[in-house]
Amino acid sequence: MGNTTGSFTHMAQRKAAEAIVDVTLSKIRKDRERALLQIVDFAKPFIGEGISEAQFDKVCSMIRDPENRWMKVVNRVLDETDPHVAKMAALNLGYEAFLRGTKTIRKNREKYQCNIPWLILFDPTSACNMHCAGCWSGTYGHKHNLSFEDMDKIITQGKELGVYLYMLTGGEPLVKKKEILRLAEKHNDVEFSIYTNSTLIDDAFCEEVVRLGNITFQLSIEGTPETNDARRGEGHYEAVMRAMDLLRAHGILFGTSICYTRTNIEAVTSDAFLRMIAEKGARFGFYFHYMPVGNNAVPELMPTVEQRKYIIERLRYVRSEKCDIPFFPMDFQNDGEAVGGCIAGGRNYFHINSAGDAEPCVFIHYSNANIHDSSVLEILRSPLFMEYRKGQPFNENHLRPCPMLENPELLREMVHRTGAESTDLESPESVEHLCGKCEEYAEHWRAQAEEIWQRSPHRPAAYTNYARRESKPNTP
Repeated sequence: MGNTTGSFTHMAQRKAAEAIVDVTLSKIRKDRERALLQIVDFAKPFIGEGISEAQFDKVCSMIRDPENRWMKVVNRVLDETDPHVAKMAALNLGYEAFLRGTKTIRKNREKYQCNIPWLILFDPTSACNMHCAGCWSGTYGHKHNLSFEDMDKIITQGKELGVYLYMLTGGEPLVKKKEILRLAEKHNDVEFSIYTNSTLIDDAFCEEVVRLGNITFQLSIEGTPETNDARRGEGHYEAVMRAMDLLRAHGILFGTSICYTRTNIEAVTSDAFLRMIAEKGARFGFYFHYMPVGNNAVPELMPTVEQRKYIIERLRYVRSEKCDIPFFPMDFQNDGEAVGGCIAGGRNYFHINSAGDAEPCVFIHYSNANIHDSSVLEILRSPLFMEYRKGQPFNENHLRPCPMLENPELLREMVHRTGAESTDLESPESVEHLCGKCEEYAEHWRAQAEEIWQRSPHRPAAYTNYARRESKPNTP
């Protein structure tokens, strides 16, 4: 009876949220400021103590200022996005994931005494139609696939814990285009975000995405035609350009996924590149530090210490009021302060590969559990995931967040303590081999990271989700 009552309450709340979104979007063209302020008022009771009154006031002031840089970006997104896509993003990403989901997740963290993530990343397939230099995925072949039932199980059980955002990678996820559309239709109350090489996006697919409304995209691109195609293959850059044009024409939300390496870091951060992708319609993007994962990795692609210092300063500038480029970049490795360090092991996310292995991070290929014989909750309580929970944050300096790249001795210890096994689908890699590739880098980065951290201003986080709160203070 309790679960039935909860389901009815949730349905009623979603209906109420849908009514508010419908009314708000209908007013967007006439009185945008008033409509957006109504959304803030609706969000307040859900967020509670997560955001201070001063922060709410700051958001409202931004909405009232038509010259504010980020309001200009918000307005462009509202003008360019298909109305149904905008509505589903507001309901699924806004209401279900950010508002209701966050409250549910925090309660379940206390209830189950383990990490409960805000998003789950999974690979529908290991198959990929490309072979990018230094990428483990391109060597896996097409042997491993999650069935529709596997993916349905992940999402069904994830929703029970409060998870309403699912990211798909691979392989190339769109190799399984039909199953993904079927999944998005069945679970039309969650938001899907797909990392894709763009080559399989066409008009017919875009029409289905608009009909469903709950799929967004991160397109892989790495700078100029020369720097991009040197790693990803001739013709890939043009394929991304075509995909961007299609997505924008259909009013579909999309951003970029950019792996920065020693050879492309200037190209993927230049004004010309950022203005180009913004003009194409990308309003946000994720930057990922190249990780030397797998026996076929190319450690020489890892950025130098000076290059890492550069990208930290560069992306902070792009997000500042001094820059007018309508694009918001997020750096998976260097923005740890915003999320309290490493978010893996279920603290905010985890990864399930195409063979069903549950990994703490998309870059950490070790596991004690598989979705084929474990529930999502059992995965989150598996030995390696619980070690992550016990150890986070792995470093008080959030410019050194990772237990592999910047603190390799910690990953080595956790894998040995838990007996976790390699999940590399082509050539199992020992943790000694992986961590050995990171030791010199970690040592060189240590002094630079400390210098940047010491001279940077810091703000205490309201909520961090650390298991050892008494010994791990709420640093940013």
